[in-house]
Amino acid sequence: MPLQRSNTADKIIVDRRKRHRNSDVARAVRKTRDQLAQQPGGIAFERELLKLHARSIVTNSATLPLLIVIFAGIGVTLGANSEILIWALIAILGYVGLAILARRTDGARPETVKPPAMRRNFLVGHFTTGLAWAYLAAMTCAGCEPALLSVMKGIFLLVAMATTAIVASSLSGSLLITFVVPVAAYAAFGANLNQPLGLAMVALLVAALPFFSEVARIKNRSALMLMSFRSEMDALIAELETAKSMSDEARRRAEDANLAKSRFLATMSHELRTPLNAILGFSEVMAGEVLGPMNSPTYREYSRDIHESGQHLLDLINEILDLSRIEAGRYQLNEEPQSLLSIVEDCCHMMELKARNKDLRIVEQFEPGLPRLLGDERAIRQITLNLLSNAIKFSPTGGEIRVRVGWTAGGGQYLSVKDNGPGIPPEEIPIVLSAFGQGSIAIKSAEQGTGLGLPIVQGLLALHGGEFDLRSKLREGTEAIGIFPASRVIDGLSEAPLRSAGGGR
Repeated sequence: MPLQRSNTADKIIVDRRKRHRNSDVARAVRKTRDQLAQQPGGIAFERELLKLHARSIVTNSATLPLLIVIFAGIGVTLGANSEILIWALIAILGYVGLAILARRTDGARPETVKPPAMRRNFLVGHFTTGLAWAYLAAMTCAGCEPALLSVMKGIFLLVAMATTAIVASSLSGSLLITFVVPVAAYAAFGANLNQPLGLAMVALLVAALPFFSEVARIKNRSALMLMSFRSEMDALIAELETAKSMSDEARRRAEDANLAKSRFLATMSHELRTPLNAILGFSEVMAGEVLGPMNSPTYREYSRDIHESGQHLLDLINEILDLSRIEAGRYQLNEEPQSLLSIVEDCCHMMELKARNKDLRIVEQFEPGLPRLLGDERAIRQITLNLLSNAIKFSPTGGEIRVRVGWTAGGGQYLSVKDNGPGIPPEEIPIVLSAFGQGSIAIKSAEQGTGLGLPIVQGLLALHGGEFDLRSKLREGTEAIGIFPASRVIDGLSEAPLRSAGGGR
């Protein structure tokens, strides 16, 4: 059997299952998703990639010059002449120029960086450093052992190639354009291809060039993925911040409007009730012919209609004001020890005449010896009358209404009103629990109401710390259950039998 429960008063105002869209938020979300949908390759993406390459060169600007100094020192130790020192100076100057170019690119504003020109400048810089390595590869030494010199130059090129693959991986093609000429120069001038060792070193360098190119390509793809993820994260953060600011603003406006509405209704209480009381009083005097008989029976009928309409309007205003005070948190409970059983019994007697007019029977099932609970008598009476009024309204002629009062399993007390009316479809229960909500069966077959009875019951029970359950099944009836917590029971709790009422309460 479907069960709907509401523990807080604000659930009677808004059906939170519905998603309320904000057009500004929707536009911001679409714009951000369009940005995320763009593939790498845009001008902004290329600028960021070039700045990442420049940053890597600046960070490692001392690595390759330090290796060059070490290579030069080893060459001098092996008996190389001053030519290797000239090479070291040329190579270091090449890398210094590349570092200056990278530092300028890293410090430039993104809009001033032109990706095609900057990429060309970087490739020219790498090619220039490659010429220095080609000079080393073709270098000869009269006082050195040729085989040893050939091996050492091959080792130098391998180490430089591996270092460049790591440092310059952000710029695709930089490794090839740097070391194609040095490897060719080494094969042509730096190694003796007639010797197995020289042939092996050339083969090793030729194989190392595509290998380190693949390593650089993998690192380049990793850098692309990292930038893509960072771009998505930044865009999502911007999207969330935009949506949050709009949501906060919308909530603030809604709260201000709701508070203004509640204050307006609360302050209009006197202004609305005063003329209505005059209408009710004068129409009652006229209908009762207190000041003399009316010759026209139609006038008497009109007077009764005016009185009934005014009473209906007054009831509606009272319910709206009660709901507004509950919503605004201005409903003050006058808490005193109350007997739930006595209040419910009194309300049943009050509604007896109305039930008999529809040939309905009210069956009372009260557990004896219930202790008092701390609550507002007016609120408890309103809860009971609203539930009884709904049951009488929707019960068919000749039906039966069962009213039960007893203990809950947790030591609290409950009030249950069950009818054998047409019931409520499960999908319409949230509607009837919302303010001004009415089910389809109520609209078609029952007398019109305001749709505020159950929301007021929920709010008053929530103010008491209680709960409200609505159980219904088509063609079998509806059971409305108001539960007061055990903390409200103020005496006799130790002797109370903790029995379950109505199953699972």
